[in-house]
Amino acid sequence: MSYDAKDIQVLEGLEAVRKRPGMYIGSTGPTGLHHLVYEVVDNSVDEAMAGYGTRIEVTLLADGGCEVVDDGRGIPTGQAVSHPDLSAAEVVLTVLHAGGKFGGGGYKVSGGLHGVGVSVVNALSRRLEVEIDREGKRHAMSFVDGGRPDERLQVAGEAPGGRTGTTVRFWPDPAIFDETSFSARTLLERLQMMAYLNRGLEIIFRDRREGSEHPEVDFRYAGGIIDFVRNLNASKDSLFEEVGYYEVAEEGSEVELAFQWNSGYQTDGIHSFANGINTIEGGMHEEGFRKALTNVVNRYAREKGFLKEKDDNLQGEDIREGLVAIVSVRLQDPQFEGQTKGKLGNVSMRSLVERSTNDRLARWLEEHPREGKRLVDKALLAARARIAARSAREATRRKSALDGGGLPGKLADCSSRNPEECELYIVEGQSAGGSAKEARDPRVMAILPIRGKILNVERARIDRMLKNTEIQSLITAIGGGLGDEFDVAKVRYHKIVLLCDADVDGSHIRTLLLTFFFRQMRPMVEHGYVYIAQPPLYSTQVGKEKVYLKDDLAKDLFIAEHPNHKNDFPRLKGLGEMDASELWETTMDPERRRFLQVTVEEAAIADQIFSILMGDDVEKRKEFIQTNSKDAFIDV
Repeated sequence: MSYDAKDIQVLEGLEAVRKRPGMYIGSTGPTGLHHLVYEVVDNSVDEAMAGYGTRIEVTLLADGGCEVVDDGRGIPTGQAVSHPDLSAAEVVLTVLHAGGKFGGGGYKVSGGLHGVGVSVVNALSRRLEVEIDREGKRHAMSFVDGGRPDERLQVAGEAPGGRTGTTVRFWPDPAIFDETSFSARTLLERLQMMAYLNRGLEIIFRDRREGSEHPEVDFRYAGGIIDFVRNLNASKDSLFEEVGYYEVAEEGSEVELAFQWNSGYQTDGIHSFANGINTIEGGMHEEGFRKALTNVVNRYAREKGFLKEKDDNLQGEDIREGLVAIVSVRLQDPQFEGQTKGKLGNVSMRSLVERSTNDRLARWLEEHPREGKRLVDKALLAARARIAARSAREATRRKSALDGGGLPGKLADCSSRNPEECELYIVEGQSAGGSAKEARDPRVMAILPIRGKILNVERARIDRMLKNTEIQSLITAIGGGLGDEFDVAKVRYHKIVLLCDADVDGSHIRTLLLTFFFRQMRPMVEHGYVYIAQPPLYSTQVGKEKVYLKDDLAKDLFIAEHPNHKNDFPRLKGLGEMDASELWETTMDPERRRFLQVTVEEAAIADQIFSILMGDDVEKRKEFIQTNSKDAFIDV
C-alpha cells in the first residue's frame, strides 16, 4: 500500500489551537498533557496496525520532554499536493487534521482518526523535533514556540543501518499547561493497554528523569487480548482455566473477542475498543455481542437440559455476571458518538459482531462442555438472586411509598428541581451531617449523612446489597435506579459530592462509595457527576484573615512565599468537629471550595484496580499498594 505526499490531505488550519487548547485535547490539566503523548503514539500504533511496524519506544527525557520512536515507514517527505511549497511531513506537523487517514490511501484502519493529529502536539509545545528515516536517508526538522519552523526539513545523513521509522521529541509549553510533568503510571497503563490490543507489538517505556522508579518497562503480549483478559481476571477466582477467543475478518472489518468468567458478581466486565480506542460508552459492537451472548447461552442451556421447557429464559445480566470480555474491532470509517465521543455508531459492526458470536461462541461451548456447564450454573444462581433482588426492590419501594414522599428520612433535600444545578453531599457521620445541613445553600445543596462504612459491593450480589440501609438511602435519594436498570437521565443531582474526613477511615469510606458508584451507577462517573470534596488540612492566621492550606505541599509553598511567617499551622479538626461556618468556608462555598472530579478514562484499568483493592485476593492488594504507595497521599 502506498503512503506518499499525495495521501496527505489538508483539512483545517492550526490557528485556534493555542487560543483554545481545551477544544482539542480536553483540558490543560494532566488529562490534556498526557493526551499529547497518546497522539504521537497513536500514529506509531497505526503503522503497526497497517503491518509496517513492530516496535515503539516511549522515553520521558531528563529535561521534561518526551520522545517517541517507531520502526514504521516514516512520514512521507516528498512535496505535499495541497501545499506545493511544503513537504508532506511539514504539512502533517503544521496543519490540523492533515494526514494519510482522511481519504488518502495510507491506512486501511487507524486509531489516530479519533484524535486531533500530531500538529496539535506541535502547536502546544515550546519545542518539537522530528527525525524521519526513509528511503535510506535521515531527514530532520524542528519547530519552536508552538509550531513556528526553526529548521526546515533537510537531509541530515544516512538512515542508520538502513532503518525506516519516525522519531518525535516534544517539550510541552508551560504557558499552556497547568503542569508539564508527565505521570509515569498514567502512561504505563495506557501503553500496556495498547500492547494488549496489538498482539506481538513491542512497546518499551523509559523514564530518564531523576529519581524515576521506571527506568525501563517492556510490554509485548504474544496472546494479545487473551493475555488482557487473563490480567483483568488475575485478582479474581476464574470459573475455568481457558480464555475463549475468536477472530473474524470480513470486507475490510475485523472482530477480535476474548472472554472468561470468574466467580464474582459484577455484570459490567465487557470492555470494548474500536481501532484501539477505548469505547467506554460501548456502542454497536458491544450491543451485537451482548445480544448474541444472551441468545447463544440460552439456546445452549435448553439444548443441554439445564433450562427446562417451563423455565424462563436467562436474562443478559444473569449470563454476564462474572464475565470479563474484550471486544476489539477494526474498521475503515469509525463513527464516534456519545457524551465522551466514546461510543461506536457504525451499525454494520453490530451485525458483524452478532453474526460472529452466534457462530463462534456456539461452537466454543460445544467444544468446551465442562466450561459451558459451569457458566450456565453460575447464570442460574444469578437469576435466582435477581428474582430475590426484585422482591427486595419492590419491598423497598412499597416501604418508601408508605413512609410518604419516597425519599430517605435523613435526606435534607434542596428546593430546586433542576438536576443541573442540584448537588448532593454524601457526608460521613451524623455530626458532620448536622453542620453541613446548617451551612448549606438549601436551594441547590442537599445533604445525606451516612453512618459508618457501607457494604463492599465488590463482594456482594445485588439482593444482599439492597438489604443494606445506607445503600437503600443512596439509591432512593439519587433516583436513577441501580445496575443494568440505571438511567442517568432520571438522576436528581448532577453533582454527587463525597465529603469524608482526611484520615484512613475517611479514605476507606470514600473508596467504598466510589466502588458502589463505579459498579452500580457507572454512567454517573462517565458523565462526570461524581466529585470528591477536598477539605484543607491546615489553617494559619495572616493578620485578621484566616488562610486555609490544602495539604503539606501547599503549606511548604506558603512558607516559601512568606519566610517571615510565625510558622503556626494548626491541623484542622475532622468534619464532625467543624462548626457550620468553618465547614462552609473551607469545603462548601462555591467561590472557595476544591472538588476533585472522578473520571473513567480507561474503564478496563479502573475495573482491575477496583477488583484488586476491594476483592478477596490479599496478596494482589498488598502488591498493588506497595507498588503505588509513592504516588498516593495518605494521611494518618
